[in-house]
Amino acid sequence: MKKALFLFAAMGILFSGYAQFPAGVTKIDSKPNATVSIKGNLSKGSKMTDLSWASTSSNACWPATQNTKFNGNHVLFSTNLPKRAKMYITVIPDDKNANMSIYAYSMGTTNYTTPPALTTCVSCEAEHKWDYPKKGKTQDHTREVYLNAINNPYNVVIGIAGADGLATGGFTIEVKIEGGEEAALGAQATVKVSTITAVAGKSVEVKGNLSSGVKINDLSWAWSSSVACFPETQKKKFTGNHVLYKTELPTRSIMEITVIPDDPNANFSIYAYSVGSGKTVVVPDLPSCVSCEAEHKWDYPKKNRTQDHTRTISLNAIGNPYTVFIGVVGADGLTSGGFKLKITLKS
Repeated sequence: MKKALFLFAAMGILFSGYAQFPAGVTKIDSKPNATVSIKGNLSKGSKMTDLSWASTSSNACWPATQNTKFNGNHVLFSTNLPKRAKMYITVIPDDKNANMSIYAYSMGTTNYTTPPALTTCVSCEAEHKWDYPKKGKTQDHTREVYLNAINNPYNVVIGIAGADGLATGGFTIEVKIEGGEEAALGAQATVKVSTITAVAGKSVEVKGNLSSGVKINDLSWAWSSSVACFPETQKKKFTGNHVLYKTELPTRSIMEITVIPDDPNANFSIYAYSVGSGKTVVVPDLPSCVSCEAEHKWDYPKKNRTQDHTRTISLNAIGNPYTVFIGVVGADGLTSGGFKLKITLKS
């Protein structure tokens, strides 16, 4: 017991003192928008006699009343969580009757601390065998936890633990990442924003070309629940260059925005989102907005409606004014093509 505790404590010191993970922790090379798996066995780990770190308020991984679910051998893994990504981690025991638990925590990319030396983390999640059934849910021998990142990437440590003293047993870990494309595609090019002055009761028109814009590597902001601009299934309609504009939407007004490609055969898309008046929040760094609307080429005809090469959306304001950002985009990777942007402001 003392030997195992010393081993984990020593590992914690190593993690804190050096900018790398030690040999005792297995690296998982997770990938954006993909699932990777790796095999393991509890026999490769050690029991962790001090579990008090898990129930501290600064970690809040699991309550001390559940320590018996984590008193077997612990096997540690590390991976990376890119910004603007969701991570789902699942452990699948080889033996369906084996009782295993899982935990995972995120921390800064220069932090390499492991338990029991873990004093704080960004977030920690754990899953174990339930003590009683949960309404509308079922549980099998697998266990899953979830972590996410918005504007910062993180180091992630994953722990697979045997429950009720379990010290041996094979398993598979699956790490699934949704989003995080920016990490895979490289640094995001600077997104420039041009200002347009909308005039109440009138239409304002400006000329532009997709060639003056840039591609947005990470589009996951668009289908996050706090933005809800367009679903992930439509991302290919927004994979070309983005040309951004900014304007103001006064109170008690409606703004209609139309993009008219010079070439009727060119496939364009458009989106616009509103934020608090005077705020500058430019995609892909958009964690939330007041509202967001998008229009693209339809996948199928809509009853009693027709669509040409133009795209139109509208935003409105009632009791508060808003700053509006407009994105004119090429579909299917389109990076060049002239267009006219028309903004009509109605009281």
